[in-house]
Amino acid sequence: PHPFFDRFSQKTVPCTVSCSEQCSCSWDIGQQRICNITVTVENPLGKKTATDVFDVTHRIYPTAPFQLWEECTDTEITLYWKHRNRGTELFCQTEVLQPDGKVELHNSSDTHLHYDSITLGGLQPYTEYTARVLCGAAKHFWRWSERSKAQTIRTKEATPSGKLDIWRQITPVLGGRNVTLFWKQAPSFRANGRSISYEVTWGKVEDGSKPESISFSSVYNSTRISIDNHSYRISIVAKNNVNYSLPSVLIIPRATGNHRNIFSTKELKEEQVNGTDDGIFISWKPRHIYDSYIIDWCNFPMLQPCDLQWKRFGPNTSSALINSAAFVPGVRYNFHIYGSVANRASLLEKKTGYLRELPPLLDPIMEKVELTLNAVTLSWDSYPTNESQPGFVRGYHVYVSPIQEGCSLKGSKKHVLPDDSVLCKYTIENPEEKRYTVKHLLSNKKYKLVVKAYTGGGETPIVNFIYIDTPFNSNMLYLLVLLVIVPSLVAAICRWKMKWVKECCCPVIPSPNKSKVLSFKEFKIGSEKVLKVSDCIPDMLAVDNKDEAQKL
Repeated sequence: PHPFFDRFSQKTVPCTVSCSEQCSCSWDIGQQRICNITVTVENPLGKKTATDVFDVTHRIYPTAPFQLWEECTDTEITLYWKHRNRGTELFCQTEVLQPDGKVELHNSSDTHLHYDSITLGGLQPYTEYTARVLCGAAKHFWRWSERSKAQTIRTKEATPSGKLDIWRQITPVLGGRNVTLFWKQAPSFRANGRSISYEVTWGKVEDGSKPESISFSSVYNSTRISIDNHSYRISIVAKNNVNYSLPSVLIIPRATGNHRNIFSTKELKEEQVNGTDDGIFISWKPRHIYDSYIIDWCNFPMLQPCDLQWKRFGPNTSSALINSAAFVPGVRYNFHIYGSVANRASLLEKKTGYLRELPPLLDPIMEKVELTLNAVTLSWDSYPTNESQPGFVRGYHVYVSPIQEGCSLKGSKKHVLPDDSVLCKYTIENPEEKRYTVKHLLSNKKYKLVVKAYTGGGETPIVNFIYIDTPFNSNMLYLLVLLVIVPSLVAAICRWKMKWVKECCCPVIPSPNKSKVLSFKEFKIGSEKVLKVSDCIPDMLAVDNKDEAQKL
């Protein structure tokens, strides 16, 4: 028990305190209006008191409003509720839960005896709102009543507001063009109805022929129509149970001989762009003649159809960060930038890029290997550098090394592998140059080599090599033959035919002693034999002249 002392009644009121979330107790005050209450709380450590003086008629709060009902249009709701005020003037507050999750508060005063109301304006057509009401005493407000039960209300339908965002893709065919139309609900567009459908209408601009039209349910967002080479006006509207939206219009220009402004994608050079973690950055040169710009791309470039996407930008915009949850590293995305004026679009620029480049998946395959004494020429002509690659192929690296030896080739750079082995590295910076000659090799030697393509994402680790053997140098063989084998062969022949060679090259000089000339009777003067003329019988005698003959 806690004692309560009422100073006006001069009574101490004992009561049993009930404490759950907060402590309270109650007692009968009879006809008394003014209360001066002192609350005393004590424990073994001490005592505290609190005092409050009040008029009990100022401490009244009403019961919760009940039986809510409404009347509504497409933009307004009038909400009604009942209450038991018993002659007390009330001040009420209506809480309105908006579609975006925010709560708006609207205040009102009691104007009727048994019910009250409030009108909520500026609402969206065919939209759900949830309302709750609570009230308090208008005079001597003390606290709010409990909230009423929530009332969910939907406004009525109205004409669709805004326009659809539409785009097209044009494909030339024999005798005309196929136009694939796409549409989506722009941020400013509201269906304003339970069900919605779309109606596509197209007709020639030049003549007054009756246009064609076709309708689609809400599940469709594209269609394809066939037109000839004349200029066409295409419009798309949304329709609900009330009315049509404003039309969205595209003008397809007349097709010229080279399909200028429509099929000029091949006439423009594609510019490479870089991706970031947030998307792919696109910029373009602004032209003052256009009232808007459009960028289109495919979320899934390898699929057909490719899920075409597009974004519109104002005339003062010249760059954009394009992002999509579908963008993944290693896929090339192509972007077309159009300028639009009076619903006519012209292709201005082409961009292509990756969210993030990855290394090439496959190495170039050597289609031709040409060996000479001191060089090897490698060819990989069929290696692709197109959108099938996970990055822009920026060039090639050629790695060469003798087996179990380091790099020592002239004109190369050293490249160290993770296992600390060293290769000679050559760089080709032109991705379309798919032939390279490695020079300064040694003949009759075994080499290992590999060609790696590299992108902005680098290159894959070196795993597989090809092996070549340079041919033997035949000039050295000829020199060996001339310097060693030929002299040895000549020496062997000479040794084998020494007598014949000696007779041919160095004949024996005959001894004069064995000459028949000296086969005469011996007559010596000293140690020499002397031939007497009388002992020599000549075969023939010739006399040169008379003087000599006389002497002789």
